Amino acid sequence: MKTTISHNAKEYELDLSKPLDISIPITNNDDNVNAWYVKAPTIEPHRETNFTGSIAAGSSTNFYDISFNPHSHGTHTECVGHISKEHQSINQYLKQFFFLAEVITITPSEEKGDLVITKDQFQKALGGKTPKALVIRTLPNVASKRNRQYSHTNPPYILEDAMVFIRELGVEHLLIDLPSVDKEKDDGKLLAHKAFWNFNGDARLGATITEFIYVRDTIVDGSYFVNLQVAPFENDASPSRPVLYNIE
Repeated sequence: MKTTISHNAKEYELDLSKPLDISIPITNNDDNVNAWYVKAPTIEPHRETNFTGSIAAGSSTNFYDISFNPHSHGTHTECVGHISKEHQSINQYLKQFFFLAEVITITPSEEKGDLVITKDQFQKALGGKTPKALVIRTLPNVASKRNRQYSHTNPPYILEDAMVFIRELGVEHLLIDLPSVDKEKDDGKLLAHKAFWNFNGDARLGATITEFIYVRDTIVDGSYFVNLQVAPFENDASPSRPVLYNIE
């Protein structure tokens, strides 16, 4: 199933029958990807007196409860409400779902004992391109990213000036294969989040950050269209399923 998209006076042909899913699902086991010191998610039959919501247990239907934290368990997309005092909802601010995107691969560099993504790395990887959505794959790109336990591991993160560069470049939707764009333990500074959303100025309410993606090695760096869909929770963050499409 092919379609043609007109964007900025150019036409792009996509094959919608060949999606490239870059999300990590939420599963019902302890090796579900995890961060931020919370327990694994649970997906289990609802239980009340004389009722267990499982066909295997004798019910007429499967009727399961799910407990999870969107920031900790799987791919999620967040809005500025993640760092604002006011309750702001990703379901209210993300109103368009299809964007021209650039996939780049970066090996974080070591700085003061941390692994970081720098402005210079972004400049080299983008080579003058100005995408609306930016998809970042970090190296090494091991399959264990899909079930890694990140708490207390000090994962790589994006430096503040690098994020300012991304914002000024016009990137509105940032997707990355890490649990956060900020340092795990930063005393609440959240420098990269604040820089991306221009939090101390005219906040970019429609801009989003998607974390915990996984971009497999067969997806080469370059331009794609991304379909960024979120579950309709009225919350600062929601589970999401970003899907890339090759430009033919």
